[in-house]
Amino acid sequence: MTVKKLKWGILGCAGIAKRAVIPGLHLSNINEAAAIASRNEDNAKRTAEELNIPTAYGSYEALLADDSIDVVYIPLPNHLHREWTIRAAEAGKHILCEKPLALTEKEAAEMADACAKAGVLLSEAFMYRYHPRYETMKEIIASGEIGDIRGIRSAFTFNSAGSKGNVRFRKDWGGGSLYDVGCYPINAARLLLGKEPEAVTVQALFSPEHGDVDMMASGLLEFEGGASLTFDCGMWAAFRNPLEVVGTEGIIEVPSAYLTNEQGSGNFFVSANGKRREIEVPHVNAYTLQADHLARAIIDGSPLQFGPDDAMNNMKVLDACLLSAHERARITL
Repeated sequence: MTVKKLKWGILGCAGIAKRAVIPGLHLSNINEAAAIASRNEDNAKRTAEELNIPTAYGSYEALLADDSIDVVYIPLPNHLHREWTIRAAEAGKHILCEKPLALTEKEAAEMADACAKAGVLLSEAFMYRYHPRYETMKEIIASGEIGDIRGIRSAFTFNSAGSKGNVRFRKDWGGGSLYDVGCYPINAARLLLGKEPEAVTVQALFSPEHGDVDMMASGLLEFEGGASLTFDCGMWAAFRNPLEVVGTEGIIEVPSAYLTNEQGSGNFFVSANGKRREIEVPHVNAYTLQADHLARAIIDGSPLQFGPDDAMNNMKVLDACLLSAHERARITL
């Protein structure tokens, strides 16, 4: 039986779209990349040809006017997320928007309200959490094998300091490491602990060479019961993305917490009762799983695992982190 696929439109030719999200859509049985738009029509046509996308548009407006498009993916610079999410909602499109969803919790709430009013679904693109290893980690934590959680440690860093004209160096465009990669450890801690932090403290390196955005940041999130997240993030350090969950009786170690590859870097380790074992995880495409989860919610009416409320809560924490970094102060939530 032939399954009708949801048709996706891509707003922009961003690297993450070309490198990961569109290839993920191509692997899906219930989604297809049907159109792509750019403000430069030649760029849209070239990208469409390279990535086997049937239709190219020379404006975002033209794509939103295409009645055949069911879902819009928005990988635009952060400061454009609010505008084009609201415009996509008003055009009747469901939306997958890149992280961070917005520049502030207030913006995220406005986006959520617009989508609710239009009767469309809105999902934030944290692809890592759709990988089945996170459910496995949650099951291990819930089983009590590593005891009570005392803390989570995580980092996400890379070095792009030498690149010129990088949109991540534009403060007015939502640049900076907290928005770009710090949002991952924050999101993961909230996911694994199943609760929201009560206070945050962040120290950051604001670089005049890079538009005064935070090129590095280190932070502490305090959770009820004494558990905490300690994290660092940056765009001016060697690449790494580990995560460690420390319990009273054991530890979960994830060498590559937010990215996986065909060589099995998604595997992780559990140390408890004097033994350390490796948990092998399947090679799956998290971008495909992310798109399929949204598609099933659209097709079947099943609830989103991570809806706009989760995105707003993550933005609330990011707001506090940035405020803490600028004021050099502990911020209560």
